[in-house]
Amino acid sequence: MILYPAIDLKDGKCVRLLRGEMDKATVFSDHPADQAAAFEASGFEWLHIVDLNGAFEGKPVNESAVKAILARVKMPVQLGGGIRDINMIAGWLEAGISRVILGTAALRNPVLVKEACRLFPGQIAVGIDAKGGKVAINGWAEVSDKLAVDLAKKFEDVGVAAIIYTDISRDGAMEGPNFDETISLAGAITTPVIASGGISSVADIEHYKQNADIGIQGCILGRALYDGAIKAADALKLC
Repeated sequence: MILYPAIDLKDGKCVRLLRGEMDKATVFSDHPADQAAAFEASGFEWLHIVDLNGAFEGKPVNESAVKAILARVKMPVQLGGGIRDINMIAGWLEAGISRVILGTAALRNPVLVKEACRLFPGQIAVGIDAKGGKVAINGWAEVSDKLAVDLAKKFEDVGVAAIIYTDISRDGAMEGPNFDETISLAGAITTPVIASGGISSVADIEHYKQNADIGIQGCILGRALYDGAIKAADALKLC
């Protein structure tokens, strides 16, 4: 079970949103690179970054903040938000990102995912953010008619490294994850699943760990880690 501390970037700062709403952002650090270094010093072995502005605008916006993070840490970094074509993917991988996350592009342009997996094996993940089981795109501002599980199944056997599944209604709310939907998704596909959204205690992580055998590969930790509800040492010891 891999733990991914999250850095969500808005206007160059490290923030957490409440249920995906950009106007409900809490700033936790004005210096994301310092936060990333602190996560690495705590013992985390991966970092999860989302360019929130980029997700809304469809292009990288917090590029300088991401590159500052890359310059500070040695651990591998996965990045999503506003990455919509092969050139953007190649550019980020060349810059030092270990894994690129495709979200909106995965729904609108599934051929891109397949081509990216062919060109960059092991370095492409698909981010599926859902409300009521349906895929949300463009920074969660738009909910499609596509079921999350159907989208995930589209990318079976094309080389996707992981499906990152977020239940938006739980994200940042500290109300616990949507275990049922996440575990059901993992059981319906062979691609590893990284759980995100609502993880608010070490017990939540343990519950996902108990389902590792059906495909839950890791958990993304956000607000609970920043607020102290989850202590890095306790979470890492468990995993």
